[in-house]
Formats: sequence, C-alpha cells, structure tokens
Amino acid sequence: MSKVLTVFGATGNQGGSVISTVLNHPKLSSEYKLRAVTRDPSKPSGKALAEKGVEVVKADLLDKESVIKAVEGSHTVFGVTNYWELFSKDVEVTHGRNIADASKAAGVSLLIWSSIPNATKMTNGKLPHLPHFDGKAEIGDYIRAQNIPSTFLHAGCFMSNIKGGIQKSDAGNTLAWNLNPDSKMPLFDAAGDTGKFVAGILLNQPELLGKDIYGATGWYTPTDVVNTIQEVSGTKTTYQQVPDKVFQSFFPEAMGEEMMETFALIREYAYYGPGGDKILEMSLKYVDGKPTTLKEFVEKTGPW
Repeated sequence: MSKVLTVFGATGNQGGSVISTVLNHPKLSSEYKLRAVTRDPSKPSGKALAEKGVEVVKADLLDKESVIKAVEGSHTVFGVTNYWELFSKDVEVTHGRNIADASKAAGVSLLIWSSIPNATKMTNGKLPHLPHFDGKAEIGDYIRAQNIPSTFLHAGCFMSNIKGGIQKSDAGNTLAWNLNPDSKMPLFDAAGDTGKFVAGILLNQPELLGKDIYGATGWYTPTDVVNTIQEVSGTKTTYQQVPDKVFQSFFPEAMGEEMMETFALIREYAYYGPGGDKILEMSLKYVDGKPTTLKEFVEKTGPW
C-alpha cells in the first residue's frame, strides 16, 4: 500500500515542485500517494492537481482542526509557509506550528520543513528586521522541541527574483542591488528544484533525519549573474552596486527595510552564515537529479 505524502503549498513554487517531481519519479511515484492541501480545492489549480491523480483536500492553516484532518493518515509531510501573504511573523509561526502539531498528532514518519536560518541570531541582532527568516527558523525550533522526526530544507535565494532587480533602457540592462560585485549568493530554482531536493531526502530518509539540507545549485556573484544574462540574451547587462538606503527605496515601504536587510545578510554573512559552504556541498550529494544552473534558468525564463 502506498504511503501518503501530504504537501502544503501544493499550488505554489515549492509544493508544486514536490508534487511534480514525485508524480514523475520512477520509484517515488509508486511508493507514495500524493495529497495536496489547499484552501479551495474548487479553484482551477486544485482541479488540475486532481486531474493528475492527486488527492486534494481543504484546510486553512489558521484552523488547526482542519490542518489535523488534512494530515491524518500521512506517512510524510512537506510543510511550507508564506510570510509574504500577510506580512506577519506571528501568523506565519501559527501556520507552521499547526502543521507541526498536526504532523505529531498523525504520528508521521517524517516532516520535511521548508526553512531558512534565524537571521537575528546569526547576526547577533545587527539585522533585526528579517521576520520572514526568523519565523521559519522558530517553527523549525518548535518542530525539534516536539521531537517530530524531521529534516529541514533551507531554500536559497530564488533565481525567480533576479528579474525584479533589472532596469531596462536603450543602452541595455542594469542590475542594481546593494551587494558587492563579488558577494556570494546561493541561487535556487525553487519551482524547478525543490522537488529534487525533497526526493533526495525521501530516498535517504534514515541518514538525513534531523539534518539541515541547503537547497541551492551553487554560489554565484552579481558579476556572474549579469555575465550570464548577457551571454544568453545578447543584451548588454551591467551590475551597479547601490547604497542600502537607495536599494530600500526600490520597494514598497512595507517591505523595503526587510528586502534591504535580506541582501545585507547575503553581503555580510553569505546568506546561510558560517559553514554554509560545507553544508551546501554535503547537501548536493543527496539531491536527486541535477539542479538547475543559472544559465539554464535564464535560458528558460526569457526574454531578458
């Protein structure tokens, strides 16, 4: 009998990647029965999953009882939350705790938690305005404290966010960030590759229990990014480093400071903090399939 793999965020980048990968995997597709959790199964995205043979169930992450019901009978859970939906760390932590509590109530064999590091702790309070980091990390701490069998997938910097930093003109493209030209960032194709990392975790579950896995293809600099875009597109693309406050002004007021500090975290702490190189190197040994390179991502997401 197939084991139930329940996926939160099933219609988003990360959860959608998990579902697509498992559905098309030569081994995991027969080992796991997929269950997608969504607030509204009647929407086209939910119906599309059902047409692929995925069980689609309804739950509201603020309604703990509905989450418990959605997870009931699961062998494995992939959990992810979206801070940016409501810009609230408290709400995100509540969402995550409800997934954790439901997973514990169901007695799951594995909860794969989509996390990122606690930025306030990493920087000793120097970058205190990163609730979308800290909330996910606090949920991870809660999962560990509840002794839920778990593995933690720390997503890197989304390649899909690069386009938003590009300014176009008749003279070509300019990428403007508050990073040094040689700042290292762990780039990740979330929609394409989350499933590859999750598949690697599922195939190596006993070995990776309790471990942190870093989700990224590798380390790239802003110089690498503009050179790759120029190579693929044929459009002159240059990098311009801007001051923190100028970079902050590029965003709506509600998110400007947080985005500025996110990139400052990359610049000063290489995103993952001390030891990130070694953990990413280890993580890439377990990924099931070849992660998407920056060049491959640019090629499939044009025009630039």
